[in-house]
Amino acid sequence: MNAIVIQQPGGQEVLQLRQVAKPQPAAHEVLVRVHAAGINRPDVLMRQGKYAGSGDVSGLVPGLEIAGAVEACGAGVTRWQPGDRVCALLPAGGYAEYATVDARHCLPVPAGLSMTEAAALPETVFTVWYNVFQRGGLLPGETLLVHGGSSGIGTTAIQLAKALGSQVAVTAGDDAKCEACRKLGADWAINYKTQDFEDVLKAEGVDVILDMVGGEYITKNLWLLKDDGRLVFVNAMQGCKGEFNALEVMRRRLSITGSTLRPRSADFKAALAAAVEENVWPLIAAGKFKPVIYKTFPLAEAAAAHGLMESSAHIGKIVLEVSNGA
Repeated sequence: MNAIVIQQPGGQEVLQLRQVAKPQPAAHEVLVRVHAAGINRPDVLMRQGKYAGSGDVSGLVPGLEIAGAVEACGAGVTRWQPGDRVCALLPAGGYAEYATVDARHCLPVPAGLSMTEAAALPETVFTVWYNVFQRGGLLPGETLLVHGGSSGIGTTAIQLAKALGSQVAVTAGDDAKCEACRKLGADWAINYKTQDFEDVLKAEGVDVILDMVGGEYITKNLWLLKDDGRLVFVNAMQGCKGEFNALEVMRRRLSITGSTLRPRSADFKAALAAAVEENVWPLIAAGKFKPVIYKTFPLAEAAAAHGLMESSAHIGKIVLEVSNGA
């Protein structure tokens, strides 16, 4: 089968289209004929050999989320049957014509969504649901601040938080991205190149912050939080170190937390998939959330897709279309 293989850690050029053996499902897995695969920033870090827990990536097929049709089921699989339309979270292997997946990490493609749209769901929805609503504990009536509001994570967080009754503020890198965030429901959209988000929001304050930036944002984030506020890290693109006043954390009962998804256990991801299906899939069915697709690329152009991801010019998700599928 065709697959994109990381020849060795490095730049976009190390992503090469190769013929590799078609995988076979274990007893607890399904084999999926991949129609589309989402592109995520951890894919870039994996390609570079910088993603935590990825080890030696030479020869690895990247790709953390897919949508497609079940081709075959392992002996222990009871929920799925060949032909079922699913989207799924993977530890790797999505940039390929076929992929094996733990059956518990699959969810049905929501009615009304294409395979391309469904492929943009698992990584971002799992990440947002766990970090904003489970770890961050965002409640109706509270205010969420999302750094990187126009990213796949950001556009997901805006829509889910608004659908569940919260106010949302975001930062983004230009006016067009800010406007896109407003159209998705953001109450505040702050161009961080022309405005200081701390100045804009200090009178309001926020309850939960989803931060993928880190660096100098860390101190500002903590000052913005209301009493009992929660700061949640999912990345630290501008640096992993920052200063803060521990006494202020104590006095205002602030919580600082964060997570990475890929290294978590299969059982954890299965429980998270069940929570996402219970809480998010009904919002999709009700038309309250839909993935934002910025651009698609054919499988062979995965390197170009990574180039777009690294440019940060996109709004929403970038998806590889692997084979034809509705």
